[in-house]
Parts: sequence; structure tokens; C-alpha cells
Amino acid sequence: MSKTSLSEISRPIKDELDRFNQLYKESLKSKVALVDLVTKYILKQKGKKIRPLLVLLSAKVAGNVNDRSYRGAILVELLHSATLVHDDVVDNAEKRRGFPSINAIWKNKVAVLMGDYLLARGLMISVNNDDYDFLKVITNTVKRMSEGELLQTSKTRKLDIDEETYFKIISDKTASLLSTCCEIGALSAGVSKEKSDAMKLFGENLGMAFQIIDDVLDYVGSTSLIGKPLGGDIKERKITLPLLYSLNLSSKEETAKIKKLLKNADKKGEIKEVIDFVKQKGGIEYSLEVASQFSQKAKKTLEIFDDSQSKIALEALIDFVIKRKN
Repeated sequence: MSKTSLSEISRPIKDELDRFNQLYKESLKSKVALVDLVTKYILKQKGKKIRPLLVLLSAKVAGNVNDRSYRGAILVELLHSATLVHDDVVDNAEKRRGFPSINAIWKNKVAVLMGDYLLARGLMISVNNDDYDFLKVITNTVKRMSEGELLQTSKTRKLDIDEETYFKIISDKTASLLSTCCEIGALSAGVSKEKSDAMKLFGENLGMAFQIIDDVLDYVGSTSLIGKPLGGDIKERKITLPLLYSLNLSSKEETAKIKKLLKNADKKGEIKEVIDFVKQKGGIEYSLEVASQFSQKAKKTLEIFDDSQSKIALEALIDFVIKRKN
């Protein structure tokens, strides 16, 4: 299944995803003209919708997709959209999915307030429908995502990080939301705590593998769906797993030299030197092996569930994430 596409993976819930897209569109409507204008613009930027896909597949693996499942999917997609809008402000990004970012068109004030609006809409949908179990999960996720981002920022400034801290950062920044998607999907289906915990752990391990592969793509480039630019993390002075592993194998002199390059990594030659260093030290192979270990853990957590097309789809999604390097 190495070339399985997202559309194939989502086939068991195609009708449910169509229904979600309609409900998501409706959830964004506002009586304030500017809000409506910006949300319509957001809807034009068709993302991969991996998070709603996870909610709905998790619900179907655990039991059945119902109204609560759709509300959970809307909640996580609104949270995800809010974080993207805020991230673009923080990063001064001018593009998002090939479109000018919201802050590039409407400036930072509107972008920050829109991010707040999207998050508030998601929370209100849960409150209005007494989905308090979702709120408990999602508020912890927002806290973790913020902490992860701030921890990474502090470590980036000092260029001081170890593996334990790296895993903590990616667990909080990335894996927490994928874990939340799977847990909310299972909760919506009304399963036992054992099964909702299994889905939560599945999402956590999937998220860890996803982020490590993302970090590898910064060093090898990508011709696949995300089109990640080469050396973006290096430019931002982020020490991710491929570089971290390579530095751990280096002498003090080599480490000092690479860190000096990182501090000034805005030229192609300097970026290439860091990439060549990581490839020479085996940082790519090591990171791919670690990502593979997380993917195997994710597959293991699904064993508690009965076989179904949706379970096969989740297993295929793990392979899809790992093989993005192709």
C-alpha cells in the first residue's frame, strides 16, 4: 500500500466526510460581514482534512459515526485552523497552502482576532450541545500545544536541546492534536475507557511518526503532497531529530562549527553544509528508524478493535505518513 492516497484511505467514510464538509461550512457563518468574508477565504484553502478524517475513522472503528462525531470533527478542525492563522502571524508568513495568508491580506490584528473567533466557535458548539468530555480533552490540548511551541522557542534561542526535550516538544506541538482527534472520535462512539485510551495512544504514536518524518523532509526535500521546502527548519535554527542525533556523534569542535552555521543559516551554502553534515552522520536513517518504531506502536494499539474497512484505513494512514518521504 506504499502509494495509497488520502482519498483511498478516506473511502470508508466518504459520505461522512461530505456531511462533515457541509456542517463545517455552516459552523463558520457569522452575521459580521468581515468575519464572513475571512471565513469564506479560509474555506477556499482546501486542506487535507487529516484531523476530521481521524475523528470520523476513529468513531467508525470504535462504533458508529453520529452527531457527536461530527461536532467533534468540527471542533478539532476549528482548533487546527485557529492555530494555523495564529502561527502565520507569529512567523510573519505571507503564504498558506499557496494562498496569501490572512495576516498578509487583512493584517495581524484581524488575523489574531479571527484565530480567536475560530477557537471560540468550536468551544461554543461543544458547550451548546453539552459535549463537556470534548471540552476537557481539547482545553488540555490547547495548553500542551502552547507549551510545546514556547519550549521550542526557548530552546531555539539557546540552541540547547536533547532527545528527551525534542520528543516532549513534538508530543505537545503535533501529536497532542492527532491524539485528541482519535480520543474524541472514540468518545463520540460511546466506547469503554480502555478503547478510548487505545485510540488516544494510537493518535499520539501516529503524531510522533508524522512529525519526525516532517523533520526528515527538511533535510531530504519532498516531491510529495506537502512540498516542504528544503532547509526551512535550519533557517529557523530548529534542532530536530536528524541534526540532534548527528550532533550527539560529533566532537566539541564539530558541534561548535555546526551551531555557528545555524546562527547564520540564511545562505544556501550554509544550509547545504548542515544538510551534508546530517547525511554524513546518519541522522536521516536514524530518524526514519525512530519514526518506524512509533508507527509500529500505533499499529499495535489498534489490535483491540474488530477488523473493519475503517481499521484497515487507519493502518494505511500510518503507512501513508511514513512513506511521505517518497
